[in-house]
Amino acid sequence: MKYLLAFIIFSFNNVSAQTKDMMIRISEIEIDSNYLKEYNAILQEESRASVQLEAGVIAIYPLYQKENPTQIRILEIYANRKAYEAHLKTPHFQKYKTSTLKMVKSLKLVDMDNIDSQTMADIFRKMHK
Repeated sequence: MKYLLAFIIFSFNNVSAQTKDMMIRISEIEIDSNYLKEYNAILQEESRASVQLEAGVIAIYPLYQKENPTQIRILEIYANRKAYEAHLKTPHFQKYKTSTLKMVKSLKLVDMDNIDSQTMADIFRKMHK
């Protein structure tokens, strides 16, 4: 984790250059309630592995709606499109994708862009303090 934070801080020192190429996405996922516990365990394993093992994965941050836990959202931030494409080929992502297919009722991938890249850099700096 220490090295990941150092990488993030280093990456955001030149914010405008770095964020220009970043790929940001929100995945909107609905899970079959019969599989929720199993799905969450698999997702947690995958997101941790992605952040810890892949330099180009800035964040994979899974969330769920408090009032409807089958509604999952994942904030994904990649250094660039190449990092995202490499992520899709990793063993941990492939395991996640194949083992959760029957659990997912719907999936929508929403590509995003940041409005204030300086605030993003400040968030990561603040976390490191």
